[in-house]
Amino acid sequence: MSRELLPFQVADISALAKSLKSQLEAHEERPGHVSLLNMLARGAGYRNFQHYRAQAAALDRLENPGPAPTPVPEVDFARVRRLLRHFDGAGRLIRWPNKFNEQATCLWVMWSRLPARESLTEQGISRLLDGMHTFRDFALLRREMVEQGLVSRTLDCRDYRRIERQPPPDALALIRYLAPRLVTAA
Repeated sequence: MSRELLPFQVADISALAKSLKSQLEAHEERPGHVSLLNMLARGAGYRNFQHYRAQAAALDRLENPGPAPTPVPEVDFARVRRLLRHFDGAGRLIRWPNKFNEQATCLWVMWSRLPARESLTEQGISRLLDGMHTFRDFALLRREMVEQGLVSRTLDCRDYRRIERQPPPDALALIRYLAPRLVTAA
């Protein structure tokens, strides 16, 4: 059993001594450990040792707060619903969105379907992307994924790799809502 360290401090040691003396005189036999703890706590102005310990813990939490909780970003479900219109029943992208932020979110869906930590040739990634959309422009998708930092490629364009990152909340929601379409399409 581990012991918690509780610092003990009183404003007036003389008052503590007087309090202990009177409590010890009122006690008929030699006090035990818990009785002594309670006497010390009462001498310091607390009701008992439990009250002292609770106050010390509260003070410690006030003076040493833990890290601030990380705010959870909100998902814009109306936006996700609008983005779902860019995909067909099989989860393929049917048109390239006009707005840049919609394009970026749709690319996260493509990113999620690429194999992680695997090297792909230009033909290999093009073949994968070709199966993920219907407007037949895998070069556009490949180039945009590189420019937005979702995929890396070598200078000679022979090696493509998915860059492991955490998708934004809207992209995660879109990926989640499109997942059942992939199962039914297979």
